[in-house]
Amino acid sequence: MASSSLFNGERAVVLVFISRVLFSLPFSLLLHGLSLSLLALSAFVVEIRAETSASLSIFKTRPGASSGILLGAVTLPVVMLSKLIQLSRAFSLHEVAIEELQYSTVQYWATSASCLSVLVFIYIIMMRAPDGTQHPGSHCSLDAKFSLCGILICVVACGVSLLTTSHTGFIMILNLLWVLCHGLVAVKLIRHFLNTFPSCASIGEALLVTTGLALYFGDMLACTIVKAIGYISSSELVFAQYGIKRSEITTVIQGVILGLLLFPVIFKFVVQVWECSSRGYSEARTYNEIGRSFIFFAFLGVVLVVIIPSWMQFVNDFNLHPLLWVISFVFSEPLKRLSLCIYWVCVIYVSVLRFYNISKNSKIERILLRKYYHLMAVSMFLPALIFQPKFLDLAFGAALAVFLVLEIIRVWRIWPLGQPIHQFMNAFTDHRDSDLLIVSHFSLLLGCALPIWMSSGYNDRPLTPFAGILSLGIGDTMASMVGHKYGVLRWSKTGKKTIEGTAAGITSVLAACSVLLPLLASTGYILSQHWFSLILAVTVSGMLEAYTAQLDNAFIPLVFYSLLCL
Repeated sequence: MASSSLFNGERAVVLVFISRVLFSLPFSLLLHGLSLSLLALSAFVVEIRAETSASLSIFKTRPGASSGILLGAVTLPVVMLSKLIQLSRAFSLHEVAIEELQYSTVQYWATSASCLSVLVFIYIIMMRAPDGTQHPGSHCSLDAKFSLCGILICVVACGVSLLTTSHTGFIMILNLLWVLCHGLVAVKLIRHFLNTFPSCASIGEALLVTTGLALYFGDMLACTIVKAIGYISSSELVFAQYGIKRSEITTVIQGVILGLLLFPVIFKFVVQVWECSSRGYSEARTYNEIGRSFIFFAFLGVVLVVIIPSWMQFVNDFNLHPLLWVISFVFSEPLKRLSLCIYWVCVIYVSVLRFYNISKNSKIERILLRKYYHLMAVSMFLPALIFQPKFLDLAFGAALAVFLVLEIIRVWRIWPLGQPIHQFMNAFTDHRDSDLLIVSHFSLLLGCALPIWMSSGYNDRPLTPFAGILSLGIGDTMASMVGHKYGVLRWSKTGKKTIEGTAAGITSVLAACSVLLPLLASTGYILSQHWFSLILAVTVSGMLEAYTAQLDNAFIPLVFYSLLCL
């Protein structure tokens, strides 16, 4: 196969992205770099095989998108490795405890195991499916031997790494089993996601989502286990690193998000039981809809007021009910935080009302129209991140919870809100959304929120919390607007992205950083942000936006964040 067909623009950018992180590795993280290299090579091989095989057609992926396997497989492991590099610097300066380094090490290996397990799952599907496009048996045998060697090397590297950060061999074995469980869960999740939500995501996007969910659910379960056993025994028998102190805001966000993600599964079971019990009656359909709606809102109230707060109270010793703690936190600085809330409500009301009317009557492309919401995100989140970062953390969690509830109501068509919400949301969708699942607003919110959440705790790079706001709110918006209006030179014959748009996006982000850095000088971290790393991070993320066919709101902020950590 010609090299030009092996290396397209997206793969070339991913190669530069990975190389930059590997170049920054300290000696203590060489095993992590080796596993990342093998993971990237495996993802590259699987993606190439996927292009010549029709076996993956059993999964109905998003139309018009490439598989994105390479980008989806390496993004989260690189994010975790960049965070490890940052914590290693801090640990050498005695600014963080060993438990934080152990925690991030397990998180990195859990993420890598999840991605590697999904790659093995995809590879097995391609080799077993009789689609008539399989490669000769000798090639399959060679691929299988190579894959087995790569997996064994990764397992050995993981075991050695965990052994160096564990007190005993028994703890190392427990951590290794815990890491492997993440891989099994990730495989189950991606199968469920692709089958339940067809045509909603590419394989790479689904891989990113399911790996993140496996990591998040695993973290929640580990925290619960540690708390249940007790801190004394957990230091010897379970995972000491999961016993690190977590903030109340982190606990609230994690409990609400995961509770709402599990809510549809439990609600589906409750509805099935209710429908079976009422099958013998002849009520009209309207009454069934009303009864279903009543069950939904009643059960949702129980989950939000009783079940989720009970878990929060269990894993983190709140001095009062978690909901009351949230209210107390908001009113601890009422003038600043309530004023910020009023400002947000006004911006949202004016923007949504105006753009909703424009979207119904205007011929402007929706992908361009929605970039105004990126600018709205900048106007809302940037002042809050500078002056009220902790409150913004909580606000992001609340916004994500509202989005999840509205999407559940829309998908389940819960009376009387389901149909109006569906009609309203359709006004802001584009080709990347489907009637079954609308993800664009989630990706924009999470793209801005994740760098902020991941920057909590130790952070010696002042711009990392701003990675999502800068890359999406400013860079992506300027690239789309300038490229749409003035773009002439295209990066490829089949793509729509232009050189002028990419240049505008990169330039605008650099200009915004030159304004932000003086404002952040009072934080004391200003001298630790190197301009060479900043320029390289902006350029790589800008080129990824130009070449990728994936949902850029999901990947660009994470890539930008990773490079800013170095």
